[in-house]
Amino acid sequence: MERILVSGCLLGQKIRYNGGDKALAHALLTLWQREGRLVAICPELSVGFATPRPAAEIADAGNGNSVLTGKARVIEQTGRDVSALYRAGAEMALSLARQQGCRFALLTDGSPSCGSSFIYDGSFSGARHDGEGVTVALLRQHGVTVFAEHQIDDLARLLAIQEPG
Repeated sequence: MERILVSGCLLGQKIRYNGGDKALAHALLTLWQREGRLVAICPELSVGFATPRPAAEIADAGNGNSVLTGKARVIEQTGRDVSALYRAGAEMALSLARQQGCRFALLTDGSPSCGSSFIYDGSFSGARHDGEGVTVALLRQHGVTVFAEHQIDDLARLLAIQEPG
């Protein structure tokens, strides 16, 4: 049975930057949780960020890959550069995925860590662009297939192919 790395906020954990969650009410998520498939992670909390915490975005027109290579930065709304912490959180998520045998992840889109199809542009204006967060970039570099919460049905179809049955 495939294990799935999942953003804790999608499971209703109140761990987002604003102290809230992004609970995903979906029958598949409930089923997978009952089956013990889900491995919850919050890359930010894993490296000591508090809840709530200042909002952060990837600046410099960057994405997760450019943060990993040092060409872009993750900046809090306060102006503090937290790039090193986001890289460390990505490493923690990759380590957990490896320990738990997770080849798939279901992560919160838009996040500077977990965004897989879009991220915010660093202006803190709500503007966003196509791209991926730091954790997603690192997971993908190491062969983990990442889905956003709106792609849960796509993940289910892939799992059905992987585990015929």
